[in-house]
Amino acid sequence: MGLDKKIVLASGNKGKVREFVKMFTDLGLDIVPQTELGVGDVPETGTTFVENAIIKARYAAEITGMPAIADDSGIEVDYLNGVPGIYSARYSTLDDSFKGTADSTDANNNLKLLDALKDVADDSLRTARYQCILVYMRHAADPTPII
Repeated sequence: MGLDKKIVLASGNKGKVREFVKMFTDLGLDIVPQTELGVGDVPETGTTFVENAIIKARYAAEITGMPAIADDSGIEVDYLNGVPGIYSARYSTLDDSFKGTADSTDANNNLKLLDALKDVADDSLRTARYQCILVYMRHAADPTPII
């Protein structure tokens, strides 16, 4: 399986762009952020990290005609049955239960998470994992993306 040398990154997040460029430059790949190609964000309508990563990669590949790579990630807290999960980036703004500011920042998301766990005194029940899914689409109609 050969990879194209120029790949669109389905993200405009500057930190993420830096990380991907650093990771893939050593492999001889040219990672181009979607924002440099006039591609906007697509609604993440999936119910899993895999679905959302595929949605983003497929959209970027469709608009640019280039192969695309995308990720979707978040934290899953066991005591909260996997919440915030795919909503990690906007967790603090999902409902009115959190009385922080209206901004969905990392700090506010963390505060809401701590608030949700405030009555959990047993540290052994405060377990979680970080999920990160990467998807590579050779083209927009790719029936078997690399996950």
